[in-house]
Formats: sequence, C-alpha cells, structure tokens
Amino acid sequence: MGDAPPQLRPAEARDVPRLAELARAAYGRYVERLGGREPRPMSEDYATVVAAKQVLVAERDGEVVGLIALETDAEGFVVDNVAVDPAHEGTGVGRALLTAAEAEARRAGFDSIYLYTHERMTENVALYERIGYVEYDRRIHGRDADLLVYLRKPLRQ
Repeated sequence: MGDAPPQLRPAEARDVPRLAELARAAYGRYVERLGGREPRPMSEDYATVVAAKQVLVAERDGEVVGLIALETDAEGFVVDNVAVDPAHEGTGVGRALLTAAEAEARRAGFDSIYLYTHERMTENVALYERIGYVEYDRRIHGRDADLLVYLRKPLRQ
C-alpha cells in the first residue's frame, strides 16, 4: 500500500462500479449508528453522479481508493461526498482529495468551501474541524428527520 501520495484524476464512466463499491465500504460502518438506515452515498446512482457533478478519484497502484464529488449550489462550493476505502484510511487519501477540492473551489472563484455530515458521524465532524472547517449550521433533513452538521472552511486566495 505504501504512503506515496495517491494519484488524482477525474472520474470516468468506467469507474462507476468501483465508486459504488467504494461508497458502500466507506459508509457501511454507519448503518447501525443510523438505526439501520444507509447513508445517502451508499445508494446513489454513480453513473448519474459522475455525469452531473465534478468527481475526482484517488488511485494507488492503479486501484481507485477514494472519491470526492463536488458541485456548486446557492450556498457555494460544496463537497457533496468524500469516501475512502477503509483499507486506505489514515494514508493521506482523504486529505489529498479535500486539498484538491479546495483548489477547485479557489479556481472557480470561491473564497470558502463547505460540506455536511450526519450528526452521528462524530469522527467526521472532529476530522473536518481539525483541518479548518467550522460548524455554521445544523439542519433537519429528510423524512427520517436526520440532523446534518454543516461546516465551512475559508480559503486563502
């Protein structure tokens, strides 16, 4: 596996099966914590995601080990999904993807980037806060009234 930085590239249609597999592996640990419900990224149609959003993949030794889906909306530049193969956690894959997302946001003219995560994914909230994201809102979402934590990071130009 090694600690070499992952290679990043835009996702392609051929990546779709691996992206779905990767999301299921990365988010599967949260199903029990969410009362048996799957987090949204586990059931997304990744062909649609790749077609509609800016998706980058991280590769190590030719294997896709991470993904990040980016888009813009009324609130700004958003990280819609970031997922890392559990076997590659702690090896810099997530950090490389988030750094690339920040660069994309800057390139698109934004002075901040935001994301959101479920309040029960406490380790994610802690990680994002450690790397400069600041909580700015909590919102009820969906029919199951999930509470999502919204965090924003200012970007230096």
